[in-house]
Amino acid sequence: MDVIALDDPTDARIRQWHDVLAAVHAADSPGDPAPQPEQTAERLLGGLMSRQRLWGVEEEGAGLAAVAELRLPGEAGTVRPAEIDIRVRPEHRRRGLGRRLMAVAADGLRADDRTSVIAQVLAGTPAVPFLESHGFECVLTLRGMLLDLDGLPPGHVARLLAEGPAGYRLVRWRGVVPDEHASALARAKTAMADLAEYEGTPWDADRVREMAELVAKRGDDLYTVAALDGAAIAGFTEVVVPLDAAGRAAQYDTAVAPEHRGRRLGIWVKAAMLRWLAEERPDVREIETDNVGDNTPMLAVNEELGFRVERESREYQAAVSALP
Repeated sequence: MDVIALDDPTDARIRQWHDVLAAVHAADSPGDPAPQPEQTAERLLGGLMSRQRLWGVEEEGAGLAAVAELRLPGEAGTVRPAEIDIRVRPEHRRRGLGRRLMAVAADGLRADDRTSVIAQVLAGTPAVPFLESHGFECVLTLRGMLLDLDGLPPGHVARLLAEGPAGYRLVRWRGVVPDEHASALARAKTAMADLAEYEGTPWDADRVREMAELVAKRGDDLYTVAALDGAAIAGFTEVVVPLDAAGRAAQYDTAVAPEHRGRRLGIWVKAAMLRWLAEERPDVREIETDNVGDNTPMLAVNEELGFRVERESREYQAAVSALP
């Protein structure tokens, strides 16, 4: 089996790539929603606002047996880490295919003058020992949580809304942020210390709009609720309802500016989001989210709302110099 470059994939190659993702999903995370072909195509065709390299291992006459995606955010040589995702069909594991793809990707990282690379995988899957055998170290634990809207106690959301803090007002919008809130939302996103550190660059109004436009390009719907202190956004939450969501939405960013914390703004904007979705998207019956394992305040907020832990994933990082 040969490693082949797939940076400009044909429709047939995209279908084969998706077949690999679907097979890995069925083996490693059958309880989660299956990947959709449209999402795979969008990702491979460069819809994520970053450069990328793609490789596959071809099984003669039978399509792709393994694939590797290397995302390269920012310009070459930037301090921002690259992101790698390697998937191997279950029936082809333990044959060295992942190792060969990692070696090719390492060459791609060096060619782009990168110093580090990260990967996010589900805990308890074969991806964990694979990454650790290549020198990756766990730097972040994420708890995947799910909210069953049908299981919420009667009056729960209304009570949380009624307990909202004084001195703030709620606003909401669907899709791209209105111009009058764009700069304020960018400042609120930049104030998220963990996100700012991870991304390495601050948000601005254009970047906020680009993110929303990308969501819309996928055919998904982005909903945002924000708490205003005057014209400033003190806290906000975002939910995306994917195209063909089958009843499940995804929590995106939620943040409260440091100077406004401790006033239950986080749970207030999330409760307002639940009320809005009940009005506008009654088809949404579940919301999934990921929380950093040591983010105790947000975990407490989500648990009070009714989220329950469903899975654990881990973020691994490696120095490119340590890769084979």
